[in-house]
Amino acid sequence: MAQSAESTATGQTSPKSPTSPGRSSLPSAMQAMPDSRQQSFEEIYGPPENFLEIEVTDPQTHGIGRNMYTDYEINCSTNIPAFKLRNSTVRRRYSDFEYFRDILERESARVTIPPLPGKVFTNRFSDDVIEHRREGLERFLQIVVGHPLLQTGSKVLAGFVQGMFVFLVL
Repeated sequence: MAQSAESTATGQTSPKSPTSPGRSSLPSAMQAMPDSRQQSFEEIYGPPENFLEIEVTDPQTHGIGRNMYTDYEINCSTNIPAFKLRNSTVRRRYSDFEYFRDILERESARVTIPPLPGKVFTNRFSDDVIEHRREGLERFLQIVVGHPLLQTGSKVLAGFVQGMFVFLVL
């Protein structure tokens, strides 16, 4: 019976035996892996360690004539400690987003704040315009709330998306 030989660092050969003490027949990458325990159902299917989901939904138009405006529902689900509530829903107008963005720019000089969808002056209450704006506001919020420096450093971010933001008239 022929034995295979393995080269050592000194150039000598030594017998290669899968049953030799201290040696394993597993590839070296698998040898380095620690013993893993079986994961629980909660660990496999539970929420990730840190998650944040935000949606802008349900646009509603209010008022009559020159006093008409549309507001949007912001739904937030998270387990990030900077946010006080796990789940929240709040309604915000476009002008609220403008004010919020201005405050973010002033308090976060190191972070580039994305633009809001542009102002619309004609047909601003048409379904297409409202939906386009809703999508733009959702993209804006997803970028802003997903930014790690804003999550931890902003004094107004969590309050805006969770309904604890107080607007001051300047």
